[in-house]
Amino acid sequence: MTRPKTAKLLNFASLCLGRILCLCGAVVLAFRLLASGGIAAGEVSSSLTAQEQLKLATDRLPRGYPGIVKSVENGEVIFGDGARLPLGVGNRPKSFQQWLSHPDILDMFALEYPESPLTAPPPANFDPGRARNAAFFKKVYGDCAKGAVTPTLVAVNWLPKKAGQMLKVTSINGVARQLEAVSAELDALPADFDVFLYPAAGTYNCRDIAGTTTPSAHGYGIAIDIAVQRASYWRWSGAKGDTAPAWRNEVPMEIVRVFEKHGFIWGGKWNHFDTMHFEYRPELLPPSEGPALRSGAQK
Repeated sequence: MTRPKTAKLLNFASLCLGRILCLCGAVVLAFRLLASGGIAAGEVSSSLTAQEQLKLATDRLPRGYPGIVKSVENGEVIFGDGARLPLGVGNRPKSFQQWLSHPDILDMFALEYPESPLTAPPPANFDPGRARNAAFFKKVYGDCAKGAVTPTLVAVNWLPKKAGQMLKVTSINGVARQLEAVSAELDALPADFDVFLYPAAGTYNCRDIAGTTTPSAHGYGIAIDIAVQRASYWRWSGAKGDTAPAWRNEVPMEIVRVFEKHGFIWGGKWNHFDTMHFEYRPELLPPSEGPALRSGAQK
């Protein structure tokens, strides 16, 4: 695409200023984390107490999974069919790998997902939403290793005006409907955004998170990777072991805001960044609702 030289200079200046602000914000956030107990090397530290995590789970799970989760009571998630799963204990010191590979349900609420706009690079091991309790997600969406997810998949026409790419996601819990709404809004964006959006890298894929034995969100049919041309992924960016390299991103916040509006969290808000990745997580980011409801306040 071509742009006037003045516009390019303004964009460059804006990018530089944004990075300076991000770095300043990161320093402030790091001091706040240290003041509240900090994050030891290789550990996950929640800014929430166990009671706060329980409150979020009690409020968000039934609202985020209507007709599927009936309630949260006496340390258990109670499903509409009468099945029960333990919440776990939450808010205890865990290594990052334990939190990522073997999270209990309360661990999913240990790190609050920040809403747009992104103002600072995420601090160490801050990956809100990356921990997924496998028992919970298999109960809701099915176990792809047993062939239970494939029958729930439906085709979504990704960017019908721009690309017309057919992608498969689950129909359970309104995931396909929400992705269709995302697609319609992104389809109306100017052509400058196209390089970030298509061809999409994929949706359903029955696999584990790299480096773990925990199923990926793609294995439940709830995730999409948008175009890779301008994407950044921590494992592709000079990572050493499980330590994320310096955070980077080119995906515009206009795209992120559309996804977030419809309940999809963004992997660009992780310290272990994956900027092409979005996944439907209504318990962390209720779709089409304002900040008051997202914070757990009542209507």
